[in-house]
Amino acid sequence: MDPRVAERLEVERGAVHPPQNFDDPDLAYEHIAQLYEEATAFLRQRFQAMARGETLDRPVRACYPYVGMSTDTFTGVDTRLAYGFVDEPGTYRTTLTRPDLFKSYLRHQLHQLVRNHGVPLEVGTSESPIPVHFAFPDGLHVEGDLAPEHLALLRDRFDVPDLTAVDDEIVNSTYEVHSGKPAPLSLFTAPRVDYSLHRLKHYTATGCDHFQNFVLFTNYQFYIDEFVRYGHALMAAGDETYDCIVEPGNAITWNKRLGKDPEGAVAQRLPQMPAYHLKRPKHGGISMVNIGVGPSNAKTISDHIAVLRPHAWIMLGHCAGLRNSQKLGDYVLAHGYVREDNVLNADLPTWVPVPPLAEVQIALEQAVSEVTNLSGWQLKRVMRTGTVATIDNRNWELRDQRELTQRFSQSRAIALDMESATVAANGFRFRVPYGTLLCVSDKPLHGEIKLPGMANEFYKTQVGQHLQIGISALEKLSALPPEQLHSRKLRSFSEPAFQ
Repeated sequence: MDPRVAERLEVERGAVHPPQNFDDPDLAYEHIAQLYEEATAFLRQRFQAMARGETLDRPVRACYPYVGMSTDTFTGVDTRLAYGFVDEPGTYRTTLTRPDLFKSYLRHQLHQLVRNHGVPLEVGTSESPIPVHFAFPDGLHVEGDLAPEHLALLRDRFDVPDLTAVDDEIVNSTYEVHSGKPAPLSLFTAPRVDYSLHRLKHYTATGCDHFQNFVLFTNYQFYIDEFVRYGHALMAAGDETYDCIVEPGNAITWNKRLGKDPEGAVAQRLPQMPAYHLKRPKHGGISMVNIGVGPSNAKTISDHIAVLRPHAWIMLGHCAGLRNSQKLGDYVLAHGYVREDNVLNADLPTWVPVPPLAEVQIALEQAVSEVTNLSGWQLKRVMRTGTVATIDNRNWELRDQRELTQRFSQSRAIALDMESATVAANGFRFRVPYGTLLCVSDKPLHGEIKLPGMANEFYKTQVGQHLQIGISALEKLSALPPEQLHSRKLRSFSEPAFQ
């Protein structure tokens, strides 16, 4: 609904609550949840009335709740953390959505704010309208429930998603605080979060509530097949680590030890980037997404998963080895990236370095050592650390290779792929700890190209080990406290408090 239309017409509004101050972060969270449920229930009720044929004679509006704080001092702040505090005195605010989904996250962030700054939290109803589509968290197809005569009135009677409200200025550190306005308290506004939550279901065919805090990205279905086989084997064995595996279509296979029947059915037609989840309580498990080939997919899915505030994501995929000393099946642990993917140039300039994160690098190296039973000097036989070059042209081999070879040599690149730098750069941009472990599947500069027979045999022998390394690395990271895993390297000059 155009705000100018709402100004000219009397609007039927959901409840507007005046601000309340809370010294107790848990009580602040409960009030946020109450305001959100009231607002979305009102929108659902009025939409359902319209769907039944009732005529709405005026626009309907409800707004997101917000949380804010004001501080006049920076004294006493624990700056050892990468989050949980603001950088200077002032007033800060953010709109919020889906407090049910983000309960643990929000309560943790609110507790950090109060602990660091010792000021009350202000909670109230914002002026940011909730699009009616986002009032249905299960992704109801709103337009499909309306008769044609009511469908034509939808935009006149309800707020609908407005892309001008879902930009990434805060994340990109290009947001300008206007005089007299609060500074952002979070990297994402509520409309930006809602937009991504609904896109996630579209791209992955699983609900956003199934996503876990530790994410594996891959560019091959072979890895997904092995992940599913591994997950079902754990469930059948009554493993103590994970409670269930979820597959596209929200099909749930429960752990034998829980004595629950399977739920749902696996989607007959896979989505663009199917997701699979080994679940633990409090989202502590592992999600794996087949992002397919190319930097565009890598950016798209990480743009949306980022709003869930995962604790780490790792790229597991195949690459071209660029050194003659490498062998097929060798591992590449990325310490740096040459970014020629070109999909993030407007959001994160290529001159911005994407540094390695110690905790992730150590976890990956330890996992390779444990799974391969090699260590120290012997580990160098199967794993090399260095720069990974990511490009957007899958058929780069068909170009004149002299210039490419020179650039790769000057950059000291040891591997080439199409997704890793994008995943890492978006992790840097979104303050999500990131890492890359690739497996050499061909050496095109040295005459070893990927042919069907070679590739199939290679995948059979190497995928299982590579996947186990990725899972082991994420399990190591999940054992770390969040304050140790999240790095201060990822903070900008003026960073929102919510990590």
